[in-house]
Amino acid sequence: MKITVLGCGAIGKLWLAALSEQQHQVQAWLKLPPPSSFVVHINHFQNKTFEQQFLANNERHLAESELLIVCLKAWQVPDAINDLAPKLSPDCPILLLHNGMGTQDELLPLPNPVLSGVTTHGAYQENGIVYHKSQGITQIGTAIPESDKFRVLANILHNALPDVIWSNDIYAISWLKLAANCIINPLTVLYDCRNGGLLHHIVKVRSLCDEVHQVMKHDGIQISRQSLIDYVMDIIKQTSENSSSMRQDIRSQRRTEIDYITGFLLKRARIHGLILTENTRIYRYIKRKEEEYEHLSSHLSRARQ
Repeated sequence: MKITVLGCGAIGKLWLAALSEQQHQVQAWLKLPPPSSFVVHINHFQNKTFEQQFLANNERHLAESELLIVCLKAWQVPDAINDLAPKLSPDCPILLLHNGMGTQDELLPLPNPVLSGVTTHGAYQENGIVYHKSQGITQIGTAIPESDKFRVLANILHNALPDVIWSNDIYAISWLKLAANCIINPLTVLYDCRNGGLLHHIVKVRSLCDEVHQVMKHDGIQISRQSLIDYVMDIIKQTSENSSSMRQDIRSQRRTEIDYITGFLLKRARIHGLILTENTRIYRYIKRKEEEYEHLSSHLSRARQ
Protein backbone atom coordinates (compact mmCIF):
# COMPACT_ATOMS: atom_id res chain seq x y z
CA MET A 1 0.00 0.00 0.00
CA LYS A 2 1.28 3.49 -0.81
CA ILE A 3 1.06 5.74 2.27
CA THR A 4 2.16 9.27 3.20
CA VAL A 5 2.72 10.27 6.83
CA LEU A 6 2.18 13.99 7.37
CA GLY A 7 4.03 15.25 10.42
CA CYS A 8 7.01 13.32 11.68
CA GLY A 9 7.31 13.76 15.40
CA ALA A 10 7.57 10.72 17.64
CA ILE A 11 4.23 9.14 16.65
CA GLY A 12 4.66 9.90 12.96
CA LYS A 13 8.08 8.24 12.96
CA LEU A 14 6.65 5.19 14.73
CA TRP A 15 4.15 4.78 11.90
CA LEU A 16 6.81 5.25 9.22
CA ALA A 17 8.94 2.54 10.80
CA ALA A 18 6.07 0.14 11.48
CA LEU A 19 4.56 0.42 8.00
CA SER A 20 7.90 0.06 6.24
CA GLU A 21 8.56 -3.12 8.23
CA GLN A 22 5.38 -4.50 6.65
CA GLN A 23 6.73 -3.65 3.18
CA HIS A 24 4.33 -0.77 2.53
CA GLN A 25 5.60 2.06 0.32
CA VAL A 26 5.84 4.91 2.83
CA GLN A 27 7.05 8.47 2.63
CA ALA A 28 7.18 11.39 5.05
CA TRP A 29 5.74 14.81 4.36
CA LEU A 30 7.68 17.53 6.16
CA LYS A 31 7.69 21.30 6.43
CA LEU A 32 9.14 23.22 3.51
CA PRO A 33 11.81 23.56 2.27
CA PRO A 34 11.71 19.76 1.96
CA PRO A 35 14.64 17.38 1.90
CA SER A 36 14.45 14.53 -0.60
CA SER A 37 14.84 12.06 2.26
CA PHE A 38 15.45 11.87 5.97
CA VAL A 39 16.51 9.29 8.56
CA VAL A 40 14.30 7.80 11.25
CA HIS A 41 16.05 6.47 14.36
CA ILE A 42 13.99 4.71 17.06
CA ASN A 43 15.22 3.07 20.25
CA HIS A 44 13.34 0.07 21.65
CA PHE A 45 11.18 -0.34 18.55
CA GLN A 46 9.69 -3.84 18.69
CA ASN A 47 12.63 -4.90 20.91
CA LYS A 48 15.31 -3.55 18.58
CA THR A 49 16.92 -0.35 17.35
CA PHE A 50 15.45 0.91 14.09
CA GLU A 51 17.28 3.17 11.65
CA GLN A 52 16.22 3.79 8.07
CA GLN A 53 16.20 6.51 5.44
CA PHE A 54 12.81 7.49 4.02
CA LEU A 55 11.59 9.30 0.94
CA ALA A 56 10.19 12.75 1.79
CA ASN A 57 7.90 15.26 0.07
CA ASN A 58 7.60 13.40 -3.20
CA GLU A 59 4.54 14.83 -4.95
CA ARG A 60 4.04 11.81 -7.22
CA HIS A 61 4.02 9.50 -4.21
CA LEU A 62 1.53 11.86 -2.51
CA ALA A 63 -0.78 11.88 -5.55
CA GLU A 64 -0.71 8.07 -5.67
CA SER A 65 -1.12 7.57 -1.90
CA GLU A 66 -3.91 5.29 -0.75
CA LEU A 67 -3.82 6.66 2.80
CA LEU A 68 -2.66 9.92 4.41
CA ILE A 69 -1.86 9.60 8.12
CA VAL A 70 -1.78 12.98 9.88
CA CYS A 71 0.38 13.15 13.02
CA LEU A 72 0.63 16.92 13.47
CA LYS A 73 -0.22 19.12 16.42
CA ALA A 74 -3.93 19.93 16.30
CA TRP A 75 -3.40 23.62 15.48
CA GLN A 76 -1.25 22.67 12.46
CA VAL A 77 -3.82 20.30 10.95
CA PRO A 78 -6.34 22.58 9.15
CA ASP A 79 -3.80 24.62 7.18
CA ALA A 80 -1.66 21.59 6.35
CA ILE A 81 -4.54 19.49 5.03
CA ASN A 82 -6.17 22.39 3.18
CA ASP A 83 -2.84 22.97 1.40
CA LEU A 84 -2.22 19.29 0.56
CA ALA A 85 -5.75 18.22 -0.35
CA PRO A 86 -5.58 19.39 -4.01
CA LYS A 87 -2.51 17.15 -4.50
CA LEU A 88 -4.26 14.04 -3.16
CA SER A 89 -6.42 11.55 -4.99
CA PRO A 90 -10.04 12.32 -3.98
CA ASP A 91 -10.37 8.66 -2.95
CA CYS A 92 -7.43 8.79 -0.51
CA PRO A 93 -8.68 8.50 3.10
CA ILE A 94 -7.22 10.99 5.58
CA LEU A 95 -6.63 9.61 9.09
CA LEU A 96 -6.26 12.26 11.81
CA LEU A 97 -4.12 11.19 14.79
CA HIS A 98 -3.76 14.16 17.10
CA ASN A 99 -4.74 15.39 20.54
CA GLY A 100 -7.89 17.44 20.90
CA MET A 101 -11.03 17.83 18.80
CA GLY A 102 -12.49 20.35 16.39
CA THR A 103 -9.96 20.35 13.56
CA GLN A 104 -12.45 18.88 11.09
CA ASP A 105 -14.67 21.94 11.55
CA GLU A 106 -11.85 24.05 10.04
CA LEU A 107 -11.22 21.95 6.94
CA LEU A 108 -12.33 23.18 3.56
CA PRO A 109 -14.92 20.95 1.82
CA LEU A 110 -13.09 17.75 0.84
CA PRO A 111 -13.99 14.84 -1.44
CA ASN A 112 -11.72 12.65 0.69
CA PRO A 113 -13.12 10.49 3.48
CA VAL A 114 -11.81 11.75 6.85
CA LEU A 115 -11.24 9.31 9.71
CA SER A 116 -10.40 10.09 13.32
CA GLY A 117 -8.05 8.16 15.55
CA VAL A 118 -7.04 8.03 19.19
CA THR A 119 -3.78 6.42 20.28
CA THR A 120 -2.23 5.61 23.64
CA HIS A 121 1.29 4.73 22.45
CA GLY A 122 3.93 6.27 24.68
CA ALA A 123 6.74 7.86 22.68
CA TYR A 124 8.90 10.97 22.79
CA GLN A 125 11.71 12.43 20.72
CA GLU A 126 15.01 13.78 21.97
CA ASN A 127 17.93 14.97 19.81
CA GLY A 128 16.33 13.39 16.76
CA ILE A 129 15.98 9.96 18.37
CA VAL A 130 12.53 8.51 19.14
CA TYR A 131 12.07 6.51 22.33
CA HIS A 132 9.10 4.13 22.22
CA LYS A 133 8.38 3.82 25.93
CA SER A 134 5.15 1.86 25.96
CA GLN A 135 2.87 -0.06 23.63
CA GLY A 136 -0.62 1.32 23.26
CA ILE A 137 -3.95 0.93 21.53
CA THR A 138 -5.06 2.95 18.51
CA GLN A 139 -8.77 3.22 17.80
CA ILE A 140 -9.97 4.59 14.48
CA GLY A 141 -13.38 5.27 12.99
CA THR A 142 -15.51 7.74 11.08
CA ALA A 143 -19.00 9.19 11.12
CA ILE A 144 -19.38 9.20 7.34
CA PRO A 145 -21.97 6.91 5.65
CA GLU A 146 -20.86 3.51 4.35
CA SER A 147 -17.90 3.55 6.71
CA ASP A 148 -17.59 -0.25 6.85
CA LYS A 149 -15.41 -0.25 3.73
CA PHE A 150 -12.71 1.51 5.75
CA ARG A 151 -12.52 -1.24 8.40
CA VAL A 152 -9.80 -2.91 6.34
CA LEU A 153 -7.52 0.01 7.24
CA ALA A 154 -7.69 -1.01 10.89
CA ASN A 155 -6.43 -4.49 9.96
CA ILE A 156 -3.62 -3.08 7.82
CA LEU A 157 -2.50 -0.69 10.56
CA HIS A 158 -2.88 -3.37 13.25
CA ASN A 159 -0.47 -5.65 11.40
CA ALA A 160 2.08 -2.82 11.44
CA LEU A 161 1.72 -1.30 14.93
CA PRO A 162 -0.68 -3.24 17.15
CA ASP A 163 -3.17 -2.90 18.63
CA VAL A 164 -5.44 -1.06 16.17
CA ILE A 165 -9.20 -1.36 16.62
CA TRP A 166 -12.08 -0.14 14.48
CA SER A 167 -14.60 1.86 16.55
CA ASN A 168 -18.22 2.40 15.59
CA ASP A 169 -18.38 5.35 17.98
CA ILE A 170 -15.11 7.20 17.54
CA TYR A 171 -16.76 10.45 18.70
CA ALA A 172 -17.31 9.02 22.19
CA ILE A 173 -13.78 7.55 22.26
CA SER A 174 -12.34 10.91 21.21
CA TRP A 175 -14.37 12.64 23.92
CA LEU A 176 -12.94 10.33 26.58
CA LYS A 177 -9.38 11.13 25.55
CA LEU A 178 -10.26 14.83 25.35
CA ALA A 179 -11.64 14.66 28.91
CA ALA A 180 -8.37 13.24 30.21
CA ASN A 181 -6.38 15.83 28.27
CA CYS A 182 -8.55 18.66 29.64
CA ILE A 183 -7.54 17.66 33.16
CA ILE A 184 -3.99 16.29 32.90
CA ASN A 185 -2.40 18.62 30.34
CA PRO A 186 -3.21 22.05 31.80
CA LEU A 187 -2.89 20.95 35.44
CA THR A 188 0.62 19.60 34.90
CA VAL A 189 1.48 23.06 33.55
CA LEU A 190 -0.22 24.80 36.48
CA TYR A 191 1.67 22.71 39.05
CA ASP A 192 4.75 22.13 36.83
CA CYS A 193 4.76 18.42 37.59
CA ARG A 194 4.76 15.05 35.90
CA ASN A 195 1.39 13.36 35.54
CA GLY A 196 1.79 11.51 38.83
CA GLY A 197 2.17 14.81 40.68
CA LEU A 198 -1.56 15.39 40.16
CA LEU A 199 -2.24 12.75 42.81
CA HIS A 200 -1.45 15.57 45.27
CA HIS A 201 -4.14 17.79 43.70
CA ILE A 202 -7.16 15.49 43.60
CA VAL A 203 -9.62 18.23 44.63
CA LYS A 204 -8.64 20.24 41.54
CA VAL A 205 -8.82 17.14 39.35
CA ARG A 206 -12.34 16.44 40.58
CA SER A 207 -13.54 20.01 40.05
CA LEU A 208 -12.40 19.99 36.42
CA CYS A 209 -13.90 16.53 35.91
CA ASP A 210 -17.26 17.75 37.23
CA GLU A 211 -17.43 20.47 34.58
CA VAL A 212 -16.19 18.21 31.77
CA HIS A 213 -18.83 15.65 32.70
CA GLN A 214 -21.59 18.26 32.37
CA VAL A 215 -20.59 18.95 28.77
CA MET A 216 -20.15 15.27 27.88
CA LYS A 217 -23.63 14.54 29.22
CA HIS A 218 -25.16 17.29 27.07
CA ASP A 219 -23.19 15.99 24.07
CA GLY A 220 -24.75 12.55 24.50
CA ILE A 221 -21.70 10.75 25.90
CA GLN A 222 -22.93 8.07 28.29
CA ILE A 223 -20.62 7.99 31.30
CA SER A 224 -21.24 8.66 34.98
CA ARG A 225 -19.40 11.41 36.83
CA GLN A 226 -17.63 8.90 39.08
CA SER A 227 -16.66 6.68 36.13
CA LEU A 228 -15.08 9.70 34.44
CA ILE A 229 -13.13 10.58 37.58
CA ASP A 230 -11.97 6.95 37.93
CA TYR A 231 -10.93 6.90 34.26
CA VAL A 232 -8.86 10.07 34.59
CA MET A 233 -7.28 8.91 37.85
CA ASP A 234 -6.31 5.59 36.26
CA ILE A 235 -4.55 7.41 33.42
CA ILE A 236 -2.73 9.66 35.92
CA LYS A 237 -1.47 6.59 37.78
CA GLN A 238 -0.56 4.60 34.66
CA THR A 239 1.37 7.54 33.17
CA SER A 240 2.73 8.87 36.46
CA GLU A 241 6.29 9.28 35.13
CA ASN A 242 5.20 11.01 31.92
CA SER A 243 5.52 14.72 31.30
CA SER A 244 2.40 15.85 29.43
CA SER A 245 2.75 17.21 25.90
CA MET A 246 1.38 20.58 27.02
CA ARG A 247 3.95 20.85 29.82
CA GLN A 248 6.69 20.01 27.31
CA ASP A 249 5.36 22.64 24.90
CA ILE A 250 5.26 25.34 27.58
CA ARG A 251 8.76 24.47 28.79
CA SER A 252 10.04 24.67 25.21
CA GLN A 253 8.07 27.89 24.58
CA ARG A 254 6.01 26.31 21.78
CA ARG A 255 2.36 26.83 20.93
CA THR A 256 0.18 24.36 22.83
CA GLU A 257 -2.96 22.48 21.74
CA ILE A 258 -5.09 24.18 24.40
CA ASP A 259 -7.49 25.65 21.79
CA TYR A 260 -8.37 22.14 20.61
CA ILE A 261 -8.53 20.64 24.10
CA THR A 262 -10.04 22.98 26.69
CA GLY A 263 -10.96 25.39 23.90
CA PHE A 264 -13.12 22.72 22.24
CA LEU A 265 -14.70 21.91 25.62
CA LEU A 266 -15.62 25.57 26.17
CA LYS A 267 -17.13 25.85 22.67
CA ARG A 268 -19.35 22.85 23.32
CA ALA A 269 -20.28 24.31 26.72
CA ARG A 270 -21.40 27.58 25.11
CA ILE A 271 -23.56 25.67 22.62
CA HIS A 272 -25.31 23.98 25.55
CA GLY A 273 -25.57 27.17 27.61
CA LEU A 274 -23.16 25.93 30.29
CA ILE A 275 -20.68 28.01 32.27
CA LEU A 276 -17.42 26.27 33.18
CA THR A 277 -15.70 28.43 35.77
CA GLU A 278 -12.71 26.19 36.55
CA ASN A 279 -11.95 25.21 32.95
CA THR A 280 -12.30 28.81 31.76
CA ARG A 281 -9.84 29.92 34.43
CA ILE A 282 -7.23 27.31 33.50
CA TYR A 283 -7.71 27.95 29.75
CA ARG A 284 -6.91 31.63 30.32
CA TYR A 285 -3.90 30.66 32.44
CA ILE A 286 -2.40 28.57 29.62
CA LYS A 287 -3.08 31.30 27.05
CA ARG A 288 -1.29 33.84 29.28
CA LYS A 289 1.71 31.50 29.51
CA GLU A 290 1.82 31.28 25.71
CA GLU A 291 1.48 35.04 25.33
CA GLU A 292 4.41 35.67 27.68
CA TYR A 293 6.95 33.95 25.45
CA GLU A 294 5.25 34.90 22.18
CA HIS A 295 5.54 38.56 23.26
CA LEU A 296 9.16 38.02 24.26
CA SER A 297 9.92 36.30 20.93
CA SER A 298 8.42 39.16 18.87
CA HIS A 299 10.26 41.72 21.01
CA LEU A 300 13.60 39.94 20.43
CA SER A 301 12.91 39.73 16.68
CA ARG A 302 12.32 43.46 16.50
CA ALA A 303 15.46 44.12 18.55
CA ARG A 304 17.58 42.18 16.02
CA GLN A 305 16.34 44.24 13.06
